[in-house]
Amino acid sequence: MRRFSLTTVCAVVLGLAVLLTGCKKGNQFVPPPPPKVSVAKPLAEKITRYLNATGNTTAVNSVDLVARVEGFLQGISFTDGAEVKAGDTLFTIEPLPYQAKLQQAQAAEDSANAQLVNAEFVFNQQQSLQRNSVASVTSLEAARATRDTDRANLAQARATTQLAAITYAYTRVLAPFDGRMSAHLVSVGSLVGTTPTILATIVQIHPIYATFTVSEQDVQRIRERAIKDGLTSADIDKFPIEIGLQGETGYPHTGHLDYVAPTVDPTTGTLIVRGILDNANGLLLPGYFVRVRVPMATGVEAMLVPDVALSADQGGVYVLVVGKDNIVEQRHVTTGPLEGRLRVIEKGLTLDDLVVVNGLQRAVPGQEVEPATVSTQDVPQ
Repeated sequence: MRRFSLTTVCAVVLGLAVLLTGCKKGNQFVPPPPPKVSVAKPLAEKITRYLNATGNTTAVNSVDLVARVEGFLQGISFTDGAEVKAGDTLFTIEPLPYQAKLQQAQAAEDSANAQLVNAEFVFNQQQSLQRNSVASVTSLEAARATRDTDRANLAQARATTQLAAITYAYTRVLAPFDGRMSAHLVSVGSLVGTTPTILATIVQIHPIYATFTVSEQDVQRIRERAIKDGLTSADIDKFPIEIGLQGETGYPHTGHLDYVAPTVDPTTGTLIVRGILDNANGLLLPGYFVRVRVPMATGVEAMLVPDVALSADQGGVYVLVVGKDNIVEQRHVTTGPLEGRLRVIEKGLTLDDLVVVNGLQRAVPGQEVEPATVSTQDVPQ
């Protein structure tokens, strides 16, 4: 029996290992499949073009109620924050002293009237006697002077009575218009009127104004629409206005324009515009920040894409488009207003482009993707 040395055995094992290794195939890199994305074609629809702005609500009327006579405040006839009607009594300032002055003036007027009646009787009597050559001309002229003086005294007495009546009326502070009251600023028993004393403020909240500014370009757009529709400055109320508050969806409050400033502010290049809204439910209060839009044209053809498809970089707003050989392209676009969840695209796309609407994080410009076409209307927000 032949015996092999340890060296021989190791050499044989090593040779077999090398032989077996040479029979196996080498490792090969298999690239991953292209990422899947959802794409949609832009939607063609007719929309309404709006003039969009931001502004504030302001009161149609807001007045500080001031004591116009001096005296102690005798009564407050409203609840703080309550709505009142025009002519309602709000405050009473002790009326008795002014009522007495009115009565005194009325008595003086009655006395002056009685003196005038007597003077006219004497004058008529002297005039009759003079015609019959019984009275002298001097007596007639004296009677005439007395009558004319008493006429002037009566006119003065009537004016004094009128002034006393006006002052007496000031002891009752009335609501000048329908509105909502602020909290009262003085208490019953306080001395008011020694200096101008503000008692409270009344604010009219329906209707209510919405004031905003527009640029020179927007002014031209408004004028172009007015000329196209055959409207003049007197027809400004033909322009509807819609506003929305912060936190509200859309523009639920409607009204119409009622004022456009006659000049453009040269320092800002803007024009003040004002709308008026009924606000019958009182939801709008003066001082609110509001979003404003004014319809400028209806039935305008527009191209829209889901707003979620838009991104932005230093070059502006862009979308990702799947082009030839399913390669992703970055396309900068000019955007218009938002229509629900769709954004108007003014420039940069065609209706045949495939816009990436889902899987944006997987779509890299210059790389291949596996697109799946979906409807623009079905794209979630």
